[in-house]
Amino acid sequence: MPVARRKIAARVEHGLWAVFFAQIVVRFFVELPYGYWASWLPALGAVVINLVTSRSARRRIATRAPAPVEVAPPVAGRWSALNSPADKVPSHGTHNLAQTYAIDIVAEPEGGPSRPAPVWFWPVAHRNRDYPAFGAHLYAVADATVVHAEHDQRDHLSRSSLAGVLYFWLIEGVCRTLGGSRRVVGNHIILDLGEGAYAVYAHVQRGSLDVMAGDKVVAGQLLGRCGNSGNSTQPHLHFQLMDGPDFDTARGVPFSWRDIGVPAAGEAFVIGENDTESELSCGA
Repeated sequence: MPVARRKIAARVEHGLWAVFFAQIVVRFFVELPYGYWASWLPALGAVVINLVTSRSARRRIATRAPAPVEVAPPVAGRWSALNSPADKVPSHGTHNLAQTYAIDIVAEPEGGPSRPAPVWFWPVAHRNRDYPAFGAHLYAVADATVVHAEHDQRDHLSRSSLAGVLYFWLIEGVCRTLGGSRRVVGNHIILDLGEGAYAVYAHVQRGSLDVMAGDKVVAGQLLGRCGNSGNSTQPHLHFQLMDGPDFDTARGVPFSWRDIGVPAAGEAFVIGENDTESELSCGA
């Protein structure tokens, strides 16, 4: 699907979801001049658009899948993967926002502290500093140019209980989706790696960036710190490559971290400072 059509499709889909949820709010105050089932037409239209764009992405992967781009790891220390393209594609269950080959990773220090485990009821949420990933350094994966950098969104509490997860999916997730891509990815950095590849670091810590748009960076340079902004249940790094700087029109590009590859969900990997030593091991 051409870039212009992907842009139009993304805007129309976003608009239809906005209309659908606006109807839900308005219905609390006034009776709409059409039936209940008619109010579902915007949602149906948005779903159809999503299915069409997803089908186009699947066809592209099946017929001419892009080759993985090898880059340096974006973190140092011991981490483990959560959602990973090593297990399934699209890794996050959607091709939206160029997430086809995205990966989520969390810090798992050898000597602790360990991150809090999810619970059913209490505590409802944890503070960000309870997670070892919060504040961890993020490094440039290659020599690149910063095309976007923002860090003004807040880092919220974790969504680590049943109540927190329900709030995340039913309320927060909807509001962030309606707010556009920047509200979903939170504070983030986009690097132009050249040759049509762009690296994304999402959910960055508020106020932590050491770079701004237009800066030239070198591989291994400190960019900022890991946070818990945007559509995130706990402090972690969401990393992906894409073929353009615009989330609404870009398509995902597969990556491979030098000396690491692509860790599968549940795999722990260790990266030495300055990417001088690396080791991949199974288990968390």
